[in-house]
Amino acid sequence: MTIGEAVRIKITDLCKEHNITVNKLATICGITQSTLNNIVSGRNNSATVSTIKKICDGLNISINDFFSDDLFKDLEQELK
Repeated sequence: MTIGEAVRIKITDLCKEHNITVNKLATICGITQSTLNNIVSGRNNSATVSTIKKICDGLNISINDFFSDDLFKDLEQELK
């Protein structure tokens, strides 16, 4: 799994966990809906740390909480 895939799955899981849509998450976090939709749909495979931090702040979780998921273990090496 790539980091982009793991981030996409984690964001989707967080939306389900908080019972909100991706668009609602964007509003809560102060991220444009198009940016978040592009990340979740896979059109953008490189979410910035700043974007992930905004998501974490909007959901009142730490970046450590975000990345502590097993999704982020054993990621493929990306050489691009």
